[in-house]
Formats: sequence, structure tokens, C-alpha cells
Amino acid sequence: MTPVVRARGVRKSYGDTEVLSGIDLDVEPGAVACIIGPSGSGKSTFLRCVNHLEKIDAGRLEVDGRLVGYREHGGRLYELREKEVAAQRRDIGMVFQRFNLFPHMTALENIMEAPCRVRREPKAVVRERALALLDRVGLGTRGDAYPAQLSGGQQQRVAIARALAMEPKLMLFDEPTSALDPELVGEVLDVMRDLATSGMTMLVVTHEIGFAREVGDSLVFLDGGTVVESGAPGEVLADPSHERTRAFLSKVL
Repeated sequence: MTPVVRARGVRKSYGDTEVLSGIDLDVEPGAVACIIGPSGSGKSTFLRCVNHLEKIDAGRLEVDGRLVGYREHGGRLYELREKEVAAQRRDIGMVFQRFNLFPHMTALENIMEAPCRVRREPKAVVRERALALLDRVGLGTRGDAYPAQLSGGQQQRVAIARALAMEPKLMLFDEPTSALDPELVGEVLDVMRDLATSGMTMLVVTHEIGFAREVGDSLVFLDGGTVVESGAPGEVLADPSHERTRAFLSKVL
């Protein structure tokens, strides 16, 4: 079975600072892979590389068996045109720390925007799907609300619904609860649990260790731009094999 995400030797630098130092990682279809690690370890950068918001400097990165952002010819990689990259991104949903909703659009309009504008789908069809997604994230009665009228947790749930509206094969979550008040975290994690149960392939950068233990199929500990340790969440959390992992977990558990 081809992994949905396959990274081999992925490197990324900003100037003289190497942020990713040869990442190897697979995410199988329908699996939830959680990435943990200290600030500056390269977690968010790797996630952004997966949908080519950042260009990798070396290695190979594939989503659903296709190179991300590049095509291969004669043993060399050539960067795709922006239009081709945008077409690839349609299959990848991404939810950021900040919700990035359009403030002048209602929740419903935010969810409908990309399918209507990018995929040119009929408005009536998109509206029906958007309303169903609002129900799914527990906001069926708030479709007419503007972002400023919603709590942070509600805005993040709209952002998840917006990403799902494009019917992606892969969902990326970049610390989706880190900007929320503590009492709002649970409502977002509940939506993510529902997604995992439905079989969505997910790559999640998170500080929520409980979520990683409960929902994750694999747990990756990143530090200094490298994969220090990976495995089943229960095993990594209960009996980490590397001292660096033990030191990190002792501060967050």
C-alpha cells in the first residue's frame, strides 16, 4: 500500500540555518500521524513543505504517490508551475494555528469560497455540502455568523470545515489548538477525533499529548530538524528509547 505521505531525506534551510536535516516519514492511508517536539524543531516547517508552502532543498516528498511541487525527468527534479502546484494543493487540506477566515464573509460563505471559486462547482451543490459540514463540526445554526461573532474554538471549527469542503485526501493540522483558550480546546479536538474515526488521513503537529496518545496511530518526536524517535504513541510515551525524548516528555507530561 502506497503511503499518503512519503518523505525521504527532506532538508530545508533558511540561509545558513538548516531547519530540516533529513526527515524520513511515512503516513499510511487512513492513519493519524502526530508530530511533537520543542519549539524550533522543524515541525511546522515540515508540515508546510508537505503542501509546498515551503520548497525543500533536498530529498523527496510525495503525497499520494506524486512528488510535491516537482516533476522528475531524466533523473532530475524540475519545479512545477504555480498553477500545477495549486492543483496539487486541492487534495491537501490545511488548518493553521490562526484561523485565517475571511472577516467579511459569513461562516457559510467562508466554507463555500474555495469549491466555488477554485473548482467552479455549482453554488447549490457547494452550499448543501457546506451546510452539512457546519452540522458536522457542531455549528449548524451559525452559518450566517461572521468570524468576529464566533469564539476562537468556533472559528477553528469553521476553518476545519472550510478545509474539508475541498474533499481532500490528506488533512494537515499545524498546532490547531495552540491559539485557543484552554476551555475551547476540547471542542476542536472532538471534531478532529470524529475525522480520525471516519478514516481521514491526518498529519498533526500538536502539543496535546493526550490527543496523540488516544487518537494517533503513530507518534514522531522531532528535534533539531531530525526524527529522533517514532513509533506507536503508547510505546513512545510510556517507554521512550532516546534520552532526548525522555527529557522532552518529562517537561510536558
